[in-house]
Amino acid sequence: MLSKKTKYAIKALVILGKNMDKPPMQISKIAEMERIPKKFLEQILLDMRNAGFLYSKKGAGGGYALNKDPKDIYLVSIMRITDGPVAMLPCASLNFYHKCDECHQETTCGIRDVFIDVRDATLKILSETSIADVIKRENKLINI
Repeated sequence: MLSKKTKYAIKALVILGKNMDKPPMQISKIAEMERIPKKFLEQILLDMRNAGFLYSKKGAGGGYALNKDPKDIYLVSIMRITDGPVAMLPCASLNFYHKCDECHQETTCGIRDVFIDVRDATLKILSETSIADVIKRENKLINI
């Protein structure tokens, strides 16, 4: 299941992607537009800034803006920053691998084998879908 933190991060990056040619946006404006608790959004945006996706400007006219083109920010990266592993099982994770305590033999574990397939399918979609793609989908859905 997608955590609220990840969902809010994606929503904020989409709003900032739509705001690319405008001045930085204040946290309070993003929070209000997307119905995200302001304090929670502050931490999320700080994480996104630390990852290099955003820059922040202090003072009058300050706020947050994208530091990268929306087509270069992929959902898989956002998920890993906000939630860690994409895989549903630690033994199926590429970047956060951890052997399951109860497992006797990983190489013959059918559960692990299935969830490696789930991980691979999920990674394919998330690695190929950018914030720009989400914006395009939203625009298409609005025009239906």
